[in-house]
Amino acid sequence: MTDESEPHRIDPAGGCPHALNAELLARGAVAEVVLPGGVPGAVVLGHEALREFLAHPDVAKDARHFTGLQDGTVPAQWPLRVFAHAQGMHTADGADHRRLRSLAGNAFTARQVEQLRPRIETLTAELLDDLAEAAATGDGTADLRRHFALPLPMSVICELLGVDPEHRGRLHELSNKVIVATDTTPAEAMAAVRELVELMGTIAAARTADPGEDLTSALLAARAADGDRLSEAELIGTMRLMLVAGHETTLNLITNAVRALCTHPDQLALVRSGKASWNDVVDETLRWDGPISWFPFRYPTRDLHLAGTVIPQGTPVLAGYTAAGRDPEAYGPDADRFDLTRPITARNLSFGHGAHYCLGAPLARLEATIALEHLFARFPDLTLAAPAPTLPHQRSFIANSVDSLPVRLTPPAG
Repeated sequence: MTDESEPHRIDPAGGCPHALNAELLARGAVAEVVLPGGVPGAVVLGHEALREFLAHPDVAKDARHFTGLQDGTVPAQWPLRVFAHAQGMHTADGADHRRLRSLAGNAFTARQVEQLRPRIETLTAELLDDLAEAAATGDGTADLRRHFALPLPMSVICELLGVDPEHRGRLHELSNKVIVATDTTPAEAMAAVRELVELMGTIAAARTADPGEDLTSALLAARAADGDRLSEAELIGTMRLMLVAGHETTLNLITNAVRALCTHPDQLALVRSGKASWNDVVDETLRWDGPISWFPFRYPTRDLHLAGTVIPQGTPVLAGYTAAGRDPEAYGPDADRFDLTRPITARNLSFGHGAHYCLGAPLARLEATIALEHLFARFPDLTLAAPAPTLPHQRSFIANSVDSLPVRLTPPAG
């Protein structure tokens, strides 16, 4: 237990967030925290408080509003500087945010995403073959995260962006170091950022030389037509955001949904009987065990009164998505129960809310529903190959999933 008189000190190694969320949420919807590196901050945990915070007109994403960065009190080697200094639509406000979002938005409309369905279904079938082969050549088990949940969204987003296949493995390794793994050293994080930026430049150069019907080519064309619409830093930042957010969250969503269904066979039976849908599975997974736990950063542009607490101007604030998903005030006293028939009392916030609502949400939902439906149709006897509590959690307070998901596709012989 933590000392209620002191702000919670965030462990850079993270771990499963739910017990900590419940403890902090029991005290209030907003909590003071000490970020890794000793920087004071806050986290918004309650569902209604987070919903208000995410759309509040006096909350910004641009780090020029981060007091500690501007006055020099944040150390130069602060390990989370990468989140504050990133450039792109996710760290822009107002007109700049609308400008950048409009450049990529057309690729992620519901209509455009639905046109990707045949390609996603083809990729899913191919990856299920790979999963079966991995199990057959091993001890009858395979890591579903590695062989299925990762390559599906990575392949889709890379095809959308025109990324050549040879870069995809390294892109995931780098994005994991930059965004997911919060226990890396500042030197490791900055080295990964530099390599990731260089790789984005290589990809942009390839599409400049050989443009295609992809999002990177479209961004480059917009920049060539009107350089004021997209700077070089914004181009690289937008590409990086699309690549990282376009696969890391869906990877965790698929992983967490499979784990939830395998540990709640009564809920899986509801889907198989037609009493619940795969969309219900996705929605309840997003609420109950969302892919992102505490996400950095937003900054109040004035002292902000929220849920009976004052968050000082310029404070770096985390959005506590996993906490909000199990808030009893929003979802009732059984909020910590995985239940596909749960009455919809509040829309979950896992994809955000307000102007910065996740652009790729329709794509993530489509990928996850296709993946889950086809997975359990192909392997109806799929089970976990290790007890769920023993699965190692990601070393992150930002991402929320396990590092691997060993599964058995068919019942063991005998």
